[in-house]
Amino acid sequence: MLEPWWPLVVLAVISAVDAVLCWRPVPFIATCLTNMGFPRPYWRLLTPIKAAAALGLLIGIWVPALALLTAAALVGYFAIAIGIHVRARDFGRNLFLNAAGMMILCVAELIFVISAI
Repeated sequence: MLEPWWPLVVLAVISAVDAVLCWRPVPFIATCLTNMGFPRPYWRLLTPIKAAAALGLLIGIWVPALALLTAAALVGYFAIAIGIHVRARDFGRNLFLNAAGMMILCVAELIFVISAI
């Protein structure tokens, strides 16, 4: 069991809330996805991806290898998200607060998991 476990729970809750918000994208998420040129047929994939991340982090409390895999996958996910924002020349709140902020949290989580294993 990873100790302390609470950093995994915090990021899992954030990921779960994000998954719920993406199920039927709330207006600010729909606007962001549209502005980034993210194809509408793929919007539905975001919910299971984010829900799987939340579940992976929670199970990762007891299965450290899964916590490591999930944290690394989240870093990759947000690296891609940042790249999409840069490509779309979206240098505002969506990039710096949302994508970059989540990247910082995910990198911190990855460092935590590596140090805890």
